[in-house]
Amino acid sequence: MTDFEDEELFRTAMGDVTPLKEATNIHWLKSPLARPQRQHPDEEQLDNPLVSGFLTIVPLTTPLEYKAEGIQQGVLDKLRLGKYQQDASLNLLRQPVEVCRQSLYTFMLQAQRHNMRNLLIVHGKGREDESHANIVRSYLARWLQQFEAVQAFCTAQPHHGGSGACYVALRKSEQARLENRERHAKRSR
Repeated sequence: MTDFEDEELFRTAMGDVTPLKEATNIHWLKSPLARPQRQHPDEEQLDNPLVSGFLTIVPLTTPLEYKAEGIQQGVLDKLRLGKYQQDASLNLLRQPVEVCRQSLYTFMLQAQRHNMRNLLIVHGKGREDESHANIVRSYLARWLQQFEAVQAFCTAQPHHGGSGACYVALRKSEQARLENRERHAKRSR
């Protein structure tokens, strides 16, 4: 068979196929995390410490923003402007709160394990303070502060979801710090 015949056969087979809409509830991560992997056999037994009880709703007019103690304002400013490239993203749109809680916990563990620094979390935006999207947004503001690795988070830029998403900056892992020291030590020689 020639290349032309192969192409013609393919076009005939695919002639009535219509593309699927882009999936909106998929975690996209840079490889090697294309699929969630269980590297720790006891990961399923880990208790999710994220609190899901009483919630104070964050008004829609209040942007999500947090900076851990000791983090420079410039880091938050740069994060707010979307200047850091995202290593991974999590989409929580139209998910029940408990599913969001579990997904976030697993996602954050994976991000830390793979030394990721900058994340995008899409939570959606509702039109009223009591809407489901804003409840997830309010929980997210609480949950992210419970992770020791989170050094800052803020509302995303419009092209990344605006008030329906947030950027999250994670602390460098000890391994990344050592690699930086080695890299800078080689430069100064």
